[in-house]
Amino acid sequence: MPTQIVVAGAVIRGAAVLVAQRLRPPELAGRWELPGGKVAAGETERDALARELAEELGLADGDVAVGDRLGADIALDGITLRAYRVDLLDGEPSAHDHRALRWVTAAELPDVDWVPADRGWVADLVRTLSRGSS
Repeated sequence: MPTQIVVAGAVIRGAAVLVAQRLRPPELAGRWELPGGKVAAGETERDALARELAEELGLADGDVAVGDRLGADIALDGITLRAYRVDLLDGEPSAHDHRALRWVTAAELPDVDWVPADRGWVADLVRTLSRGSS
């Protein structure tokens, strides 16, 4: 049986990445994640991520550029989590589906209270942000 693909966006502006604080479910509420969501039938992963960023952050199509994959897939109970680099070109994200948003630098990433699955991308995020700011 195929697994559900869930895409996450590492939204990058300058030398920082956007993290979103979860509202639900209760066991994850208050912890931080990369925004994103499920890929619908007939939808490409990049299209799904652009749609999710519009729904969750209020970012329009022209506000973001979905780029290359970031890190390895993370398998979790019939779900495959897949992250992409997303460059913020315009607009200002707002928390439509999260408690809060914040920009974090490479140095701050290890100290974020991540949802367990997203912690798997921290080293990739640190490398990406460190490369971008040099």
